[in-house]
Amino acid sequence: MREIHLDTPFGRLAALRFGHGGTPVLALHGWLDNAASFGPLAPHLDGLDLVALDLPGHGASAHLPPSAEYTLVNAARAVLSAADALGWSRFSLLGHSMGGATATLVAAGAPGRVARLALIEALGGLVEAEDATARRLQDAFAALAEPAGARRRVFPDVATAVRARLLAGGLDEAAARPIVERGLAPAPDGGYVWRSDARLTRPTAVRMTEGQVRDVIRAIECPVRLVHAVPAFRFFPADVRDARAALLRDVQVVGLDGG
Repeated sequence: MREIHLDTPFGRLAALRFGHGGTPVLALHGWLDNAASFGPLAPHLDGLDLVALDLPGHGASAHLPPSAEYTLVNAARAVLSAADALGWSRFSLLGHSMGGATATLVAAGAPGRVARLALIEALGGLVEAEDATARRLQDAFAALAEPAGARRRVFPDVATAVRARLLAGGLDEAAARPIVERGLAPAPDGGYVWRSDARLTRPTAVRMTEGQVRDVIRAIECPVRLVHAVPAFRFFPADVRDARAALLRDVQVVGLDGG
């Protein structure tokens, strides 16, 4: 494993590169996670040139300028820019949660560039009904009045930050610690703060409808393997998962017991 940096129109993006040569794969982490998410999985993925990206605003990657929005579309564009910086015209994608939603957009929007798609707990992103559009926009604009990071928590040490991540649920300490360690930066007056962009916790201004997400999924041409938890995770319920997967041309759906 080694740290690399990629200069892109979205700023300098950081990544962890596992292996040397092999099938090119970009790995995309979940919301407020980072490239270290894939550390425990990487030893099981022989024969891959696996590059786990810190998406913009996450991990060691640059934050977007104040005028730019954190959206799935911008994340997808950043992924394509990272592939360009690597010199990859064609590659596969491995995405977890928000990273899987981003990978869905990349595969649909640039089908000629994506050879295969592996998704963990995502196929498309979160959706909203049309009649909630104005309320979401109002909430997003209202959040702009509060300075980003105004209430940023300071942790006295790494162990306290790890415990906070465990309280959020879903991970044991062995899985959480690498993500937390990569996600921290020294605070000016001592201790540690999350180095992810605080604007990532603001409401998204616009979400797709379910119909729009399904239209995106229908455009995916490559083979897909979708891995999900049993029982289903609350943000990716079984009925939504199965209906979306049925739209794919070439898909394997794999359920694994666990959270």
